[in-house]
Amino acid sequence: MVYRIADNVLTPLGKTTMANYEALKAGRSALTQYASYSGRPEDDFVASRFSDKQRKELMVRGLTWFESLVYHSVRDALTNCTVDLASDRTLLIVSTTKANIESLSSNEYEKIQPAESAKRIASLLGICTQPLVVCNACISGVAAIVTAQRLLLAGYYDTAIVVGCDIISHFVVSGFQSLKAMSPEPCRPFDIERIGLNLGEAAATLILSNKDTQNGNWQIVNGAIRNDAYHISSPSPKGEGCASAIRYVMDGIDLHSLSAVNVHGTATMYNDQMESKAIAASDLSEIPINTLKGYFGHTLGASGILETIITMYSVEEGELLATRGFSEIGVSGKVNISANPIRINPHSFVKIISGFGGCNAAIYCTLKPVSVDSPVANSPSLEHHVRITPSSVMIDGKALHVEAEGRDMLTEIYKGKIGSYPKFYKMDRLSQLGIVASELLLSQENPRQEPCSDRAVVLFNHSSSVCVDREYERSIAIGDDYFPSPSLFVYTLPNIVCGEIAIRNGYHAETSFYILSSKDEILMNRVIESTFIDKTMQSMVAGWLDYQDDHTFEADFKLYKKV
Repeated sequence: MVYRIADNVLTPLGKTTMANYEALKAGRSALTQYASYSGRPEDDFVASRFSDKQRKELMVRGLTWFESLVYHSVRDALTNCTVDLASDRTLLIVSTTKANIESLSSNEYEKIQPAESAKRIASLLGICTQPLVVCNACISGVAAIVTAQRLLLAGYYDTAIVVGCDIISHFVVSGFQSLKAMSPEPCRPFDIERIGLNLGEAAATLILSNKDTQNGNWQIVNGAIRNDAYHISSPSPKGEGCASAIRYVMDGIDLHSLSAVNVHGTATMYNDQMESKAIAASDLSEIPINTLKGYFGHTLGASGILETIITMYSVEEGELLATRGFSEIGVSGKVNISANPIRINPHSFVKIISGFGGCNAAIYCTLKPVSVDSPVANSPSLEHHVRITPSSVMIDGKALHVEAEGRDMLTEIYKGKIGSYPKFYKMDRLSQLGIVASELLLSQENPRQEPCSDRAVVLFNHSSSVCVDREYERSIAIGDDYFPSPSLFVYTLPNIVCGEIAIRNGYHAETSFYILSSKDEILMNRVIESTFIDKTMQSMVAGWLDYQDDHTFEADFKLYKKV
């Protein structure tokens, strides 16, 4: 089993989990009105962010603001437990969507890379293993918990320090404004008058172990990640991906024993409606639900971890926190939500979350001892292999003849080998490379796999989405040309390529994206093998996918099948 041994929540409401929890019980919110970055009054926004005084107190010399928050949260959590940081059995997992993106204009390449930030933090803390960054849009935090749980169950590590963080920046705010997703007032989750989300900045740390260091600790029993394979920026209206994740984590669990469901609850029209349908489809309509967005806003990469921790404290106390901002139900799926605290039995809960790229995730946590069979992570069989560089293409060890080089080569391959998916021309470079590599890989199957719910897409890189990040940054330069592009913004999430592959092929299984400071085959294989712990996974498109510029890129894809 996997147990929580320590935690920390660091937000504008407090530096510790308990300080934040007490603030929420008192009904306090960190949401505040802020002037726009663009200087236009219509772009003013509501968010939860640290004050100048708090920022000054928390800044660590030699670290960025993002890195400082991560460092403080992890260090505080570590004071409540004993962890051998120098052991090769301890892993740091960082969950984030855009990390140091505010430094993009400085052109300091290494500074803006999430994996390099994680490496600097690990070094300062004394952690010797290469950290793993989970960059899976809004589900990153829960996806990081799921990844940690699997790696611990597989026996690769004894302890996983899972920390999520994102900060408020012009880049992120302008992106959500371009999508018309932001509310100019405090958000109203699941309410009939909801008009959009508020953003927030925070860091949250959950330290997990395969050893129960104290009696009656929380257990992370099951986790699942599923893709809608519907649209890269809109959830499936029926919530199939979310419902599929819920069904997996609740398999064999008595629904009546469930205390609560903590939902994503962003207060956008589509998310809340989708979640209500998924909850109803999962027979959880009578179970009390809540969301914490009215207190902290949407903290992106931190949200899944922060909300899991706070829900642990809430369920343990037997009172589900009120959904701040909710008044009158505004979704069609039947849900049990309240603007007041709800008394519950202190037992267990499910945390659900969804994000761009069609991804959904869920975890089941319980205070009661649960006995389950320990899964085994076996090495899958390698079926096919494709490697693409700017000057060569290899398919199962044989060279594919191409005339062009660099980006032009991808267009040549698309026209000659694919040519039937016009959406290709609307994608960013990373997604185009991913589509070309996956099409060449999957064309080796005979017959090619039909749409299914048991094939995962798991990818890794170093550069995140830096190529399109730079394009989007130019679109938000303050001046006459200021025009944030919603299509560009969505592709600044590197996991979108996983969603594109899932949509193209009708894959409704897991899609996950990880960022590493180097192409570490051992760590990559551990993640790949442990993903097969999910008993529904029968095959996987997995590998390295990096695109720095039109002359520096690599796709190294493999098709695996469960043995």
